[in-house]
Amino acid sequence: MTLKISRILHAGYVFECERTLIAFDTIFENPFSRNCHAFPDVRFDHAQIRELKLAAVFISHFHDDHCSLESLDFLHRETPIYIYCLFEELFAMVRELGFINVQSLRVNQAVQVGPFEVIPREALDSDVDSMFQIKAAGLNVLNVVDSWIAPDALTELAKYAPWDMVLWPFQTMREIAVLSPSRAEPAAPTLPEDWIEELTVLNPRYVVPSSCQFVQEPWSWYNQAFFPISYAQFQREIEAALPNTRVVRLNPSVSMLLARDTIEPAAPLAWVLPVGEQDLDYRYQADLAAPGTASIARRFPTLSAAQTELVLAYCRSGLLEKYREMELPEDSYFEQARLWRLSVYDHAGEGLHFHYRLEGDGIERLAEAAEPLAWTTEIPMAKLYAGLALGESLTSMYMRINDVEFDAAIEAEIADADVVDDPLIRCLFNEGFGAYQAAQLRRLKARDQPAA
Repeated sequence: MTLKISRILHAGYVFECERTLIAFDTIFENPFSRNCHAFPDVRFDHAQIRELKLAAVFISHFHDDHCSLESLDFLHRETPIYIYCLFEELFAMVRELGFINVQSLRVNQAVQVGPFEVIPREALDSDVDSMFQIKAAGLNVLNVVDSWIAPDALTELAKYAPWDMVLWPFQTMREIAVLSPSRAEPAAPTLPEDWIEELTVLNPRYVVPSSCQFVQEPWSWYNQAFFPISYAQFQREIEAALPNTRVVRLNPSVSMLLARDTIEPAAPLAWVLPVGEQDLDYRYQADLAAPGTASIARRFPTLSAAQTELVLAYCRSGLLEKYREMELPEDSYFEQARLWRLSVYDHAGEGLHFHYRLEGDGIERLAEAAEPLAWTTEIPMAKLYAGLALGESLTSMYMRINDVEFDAAIEAEIADADVVDDPLIRCLFNEGFGAYQAAQLRRLKARDQPAA
């Protein structure tokens, strides 16, 4: 017996055994997450996807590059959808989209689908992520998705070694480093030691470098700054450390037939359409100089008057209301009084500067800066609008934090501050859930409304 494993995109896969098809983290969009363009490039035949007969879909977590309502919209509403998520709001949204069988996954509780047994396994951040153990045809496959393995889970997974295949997230994405490039630590030149240690414990026959890579707009400096690990480096270091393990690259659409003793190419997914050269590798530039936010903002179109007013109203009052509603994290940099400058750049590269005084859970807007700056945030106006109205994620917002030199006293204090303690990040993304999916659901429902 064999198990057919096919790559969709990012962390998405189709598994086929005995004519039963199940899928994981189904993303049928390019770009996905609004601004993440598949690398290598692909397109999708959505007409064929609408005809798919999937026995089940499993979603590892709620992040928009794994759970997209606009992708799920292409599937038959009778398709069982299994989601690992602690928030009931997501299940409600998927049901509102029309799916009639939406189930919550629990760690270590197996789901049987025809010849498949799928067991969610505990990720290190179990409030968000899960992994999947897939058993079929006498084979064991571990889909790590883009998680880290919890220690207890690794102990349990070690019992199944040697694994037949592990789908391993091979990138150390620098989505936080690019927020403050002048302060970021350089990327490590080698793979993380715990990767080698964990894969040694799992002792797989085959490892697939999985999860990311993507690029953004052709002009974006992120395209040389996000991903420091190449496919070539991953294969070189893994096969040197684990001589009995073979690294197998699965580009989007590519399929393999996995058996007890062999692995062979299989017919690709007909509805994933590769565009151009596929065996590409990311070229990371450690010494790349980041352009200023003003020049980045000029790349984006002009907002309408109503869209501009939404952004400005948020900066004048909405942000203050949101900040006061939230609970300050322990050991926050903002426990003490700090002067914060938020700079919003329009399509012409002109900046509007808002000054706030923060202390604990309190915030007030100042007419002008009256004391030394202690924190700065810059963002293109178009991207702030996208975050407010469209559910855009931090990954593609080109936010820039503390990319200036403060006075000596502030520099000494800010060295230990957490970049994501940034007030704008907290107001946009903390204590909220499913903004991206909610924005998708609004668009889908508006599309389906009959014309007046």
